[in-house]
This record gives sequence, structure tokens and C-alpha cells, in this order.
Amino acid sequence: MQKAIIGKKIGMTQIFDAKGNVLPVTVVEAGPCVVAQIKTVENDGYEAVQLGFGDIKLKVQDGKKGKRVRSAKFKNDPVNITKPLLGHFKKADVAPKSTLREFRLDNIDAYKVGDIIKADTFAEGDKIDVVGKSKGKGYAGVIKRWNFHRLKETHGSGPVARHGGSMGACSTPSRVWKGKKMAGHLGAERVTVQNLTVVKIDAENNLIAIKGAIPGPNGGIVVIRDSVKA
Repeated sequence: MQKAIIGKKIGMTQIFDAKGNVLPVTVVEAGPCVVAQIKTVENDGYEAVQLGFGDIKLKVQDGKKGKRVRSAKFKNDPVNITKPLLGHFKKADVAPKSTLREFRLDNIDAYKVGDIIKADTFAEGDKIDVVGKSKGKGYAGVIKRWNFHRLKETHGSGPVARHGGSMGACSTPSRVWKGKKMAGHLGAERVTVQNLTVVKIDAENNLIAIKGAIPGPNGGIVVIRDSVKA
């Protein structure tokens, strides 16, 4: 992996290519990300680049009792970030960020702590993978969660037709097999969509237009990286 960036999903729209074809695209606010740490084999046992994304609203005491104001960087200790994380950012001399991600890049020697990674690290036509957290849908039945068919709605199968049916045999194995598809929590899990295409880059506004859909709700954090199968 040579390139990666953290971003925020803005939403979907459509644009036209040079031939006049309409393309469904997802717009992502990609960066700017700051290099918060360089991990090396000597210190950490592996090589990686840690990127930070998203400003934190720092609340600090301004001298008046009980009143708090926002700070641009390090005036006093903020109250909405842990002290270990605050020390981590102070050591790197970068402003605290709300999201941290590590990437095992092949070219970590090209990065230094404090470097800014922007959307133009990618180019139009690049093949990418997008990683995000899918929309949480709460507790769902087997039809919505696993695409089960309904039961027969006649001959005594009621009063509900959306149940999962038989859970297994009674005497052997006398239990429900682990991994049985049943009702339960749906969504809110890590999802990777592979081999998407970068359609357009707006470097000035740090926007990337990606052909197709990507995981998660609008405003969700996503990771864009080089495609592993391109």
C-alpha cells in the first residue's frame, strides 16, 4: 500500500463524464490529515504511519469560574480529550485530532511527523478500496437480516409468517448450532468496498468523488486506500 487518507462521507450525487454519461458518485471530504506518529521496527516492532483527521473542539478554562472557551491549540488542558492522547499530540507538536488511524505503507520514509496529507495524494482514475462502518439498523428479524423467505401463510403455520422456522433437530444435536442465522443486531460493522474508481479530485476543497456507493451514513468516517486487487 502506497497511499491512504482518512475522510468523511458527505453524500451521493451524480456527475457527467467527458462522453456525456451520467455517473453516480459519492463525495468524500478527504483530509487534510496530519502525520501524528511514525512507527518503526526498532521502536514498535513494525512500520506504520499514523494519521489524524478532524479537529477537536478544545474547551479550556479562561480564568473565570465555571466558564469555558474554545482554544485553537495548546493554551491549557482541554476537558474533552484524555491526558494520554493530549500528551501524544503534544509530543508530535500537532493539534489534537478526533480520529487516528494507522497505515502500513511501503514508503514510510517519505513521511515525517507533522506532514499534511491532502486529497490530491490520489488522482483521477485511481483504483481504491474504501473502508467504513455500515449503517446501524438495530435489532432485525431474519427476513431483513438474512433475506429469509416467509413461512407459508396457510395450514396452521401462523400466527406469524416472518419467523425463522425450525432451529434444528430435537434429539440430534439437541441444541442450536453455533452460527445459526437468527434475528439479532444488524449493521454497524466494518465494511470494505473494493475496486472503486476515483472520478474527480477537488484539491482546493479536499473533496474526492468516488464512483458508486461506499459504506456508512452521511458524516461517517471512512478510510480511502490503494486497491489491493487492482
